[in-house]
Amino acid sequence: MHNTPNNTPGLAGIRRFEAAGFRAWPASSVYYDGAWLVRLTAGLPAKRLNSINPLDPGDIGRMEDRIARAARRFEAYGRPLTFRMSPLAGPQLAAFLDAGGWSRFRESIVMRRPMDNGELDDVIDQIPLKDVARFTGAALKVHAMDVSMRPGLSEVINSIEPEAGLFVLEHGDRPAATAICVHDGELAGLFEIATDRALRGAGHGRRVVLSALKWARLRGAREAWLQVEADNEAALGLYRSLGFTEFYRYHYRRPPEG
Repeated sequence: MHNTPNNTPGLAGIRRFEAAGFRAWPASSVYYDGAWLVRLTAGLPAKRLNSINPLDPGDIGRMEDRIARAARRFEAYGRPLTFRMSPLAGPQLAAFLDAGGWSRFRESIVMRRPMDNGELDDVIDQIPLKDVARFTGAALKVHAMDVSMRPGLSEVINSIEPEAGLFVLEHGDRPAATAICVHDGELAGLFEIATDRALRGAGHGRRVVLSALKWARLRGAREAWLQVEADNEAALGLYRSLGFTEFYRYHYRRPPEG
């Protein structure tokens, strides 16, 4: 549900987290149409890298023309026209898309937790990898992603401007869990958290997240955050047990086919 700019608490905080997310997971092509941030990436099909991100609930002028203009760019990239709807999108744009029959899918939750939790004191320090190629290879295996995604994932990781820690937890001679922690001032964003399906339930995900959090706290981060799909109960259970709480939600919209 969206609220108006006048009665929505925390829009400034949401903007802060949204901006941190764009810096932490950069698209290869970025442009603004008013307060709509349009992100496109040829190397990876991920929705968050290929979407229109409205950043001001009051920016609702000329919506038909702006959507048509964005559609041409998405078509040139071979990507489906997609809006990413956070609370910054506002109710009027949502109503406009509803009237046009746009579908709504893949709701995600942005969660956060303070870094002052004593649980991190006893976590063993883990030095993140410097080798992007090695991390990317491990991440593809853990995520069970096709190797064709490797160049695009490497490009995104190499484009991250804030300091990024690349964490791989191994089980024997195979990667068990991976995570990227992006330290951006007082914030630490966690991305690409995953555990090998065959090794789930053994605590690997918890350990890799705690290692990443401790690394970021030692660098001055005061708050951690992450994004998780709302129907991923296993991940939600893990993050809640680590002290993460819901901050806000977003979802995606696409126009009707045909």
